[in-house]
Amino acid sequence: MHRQELIDTAREMVVAGKGILAADESTGTIKKRLAGIDVESTESNRQAYRNLLFTTQGVEGFISGVILYEETLFQKAHDGTPFVELLAGRGIMPGIKVDMGAKTLANSNDEMVTEGLDGLRERLADYRAAGARFAKWRAVIDIAADKPTDYCIGVNASALARYAALCQEAGVVPIVEPEVLMDGDNSIERCEEVTSRVLQAVFSELAAQQVLLEGMLLKPNMVISGKQCSTQAGVEEVAQATLRCLRRHVPAAVPGIVFLSGGQSDELATAHLNAVNRQGVQPWALTFSYGRALQAPALAAWRGQQANVEAAQRAFLKRARNNSAASRGEYSADMENAA
Repeated sequence: MHRQELIDTAREMVVAGKGILAADESTGTIKKRLAGIDVESTESNRQAYRNLLFTTQGVEGFISGVILYEETLFQKAHDGTPFVELLAGRGIMPGIKVDMGAKTLANSNDEMVTEGLDGLRERLADYRAAGARFAKWRAVIDIAADKPTDYCIGVNASALARYAALCQEAGVVPIVEPEVLMDGDNSIERCEEVTSRVLQAVFSELAAQQVLLEGMLLKPNMVISGKQCSTQAGVEEVAQATLRCLRRHVPAAVPGIVFLSGGQSDELATAHLNAVNRQGVQPWALTFSYGRALQAPALAAWRGQQANVEAAQRAFLKRARNNSAASRGEYSADMENAA
């Protein structure tokens, strides 16, 4: 196993002041994003949008890596440079989403399990040869009165660990993403209870499958109220509950935790990250791996028009800069009004 390489890469991904851009939207997901700005989801439009993000000047000061979709991994920038080479040349690590999406779990009450293990060993070899240095696999855990079941948590934890082991065998750092969804009407206390169960199961499976903790990253949800909950927890309460849960279940050997935004607004995701980092020094680096929370203002500014590229890049750079500050606990709401 590529032990030292994995350790070095994982540490480099969570260097102080930097986080990860999740630009790995599947074809179906990016179609929805582009439809929201009245842009058709053609390959050329998807390439143009990713080109906008990846050529933003100065973003390398705040972004350590980019998670790509398979299509994007093999695309080129407008000047003909492969995206992988463009990113690497700017000191940004290319990564790859390797799961095949969540499907209905057999013999369950509409719970989900993420698929994609078949053929993963061979795909990882191809992705590494193409320049990918890390990968991502997302498990989806829903909260309801009768969910999640131990069955659902168990099969997803097992798949995450199997994926992580295969990544490390290939010399690719795995980002392990067990996402407890925030779509329901559950309280923050219920979210903490479920997140605790999920993390306990995940790290038990990672240990059982001999995954090198020093050579991986965790991408969890924050402990937060469900969107439909009548009482929304405040920023400080979210920070305290999140850290309490992580301290109980995430070994100190893990070099970094890169939070997902999970449908939070861009500014709220930044505020939560900042509050977490203002709680003091923790065993792991605490930073971001945001998708919509980094990209939403850029998409809204771009609207598929070449004339809007510079404005969109400024919007993207601002979100990257503000989240970088939050990863240091140095963000303030006043930064949102800054040029």
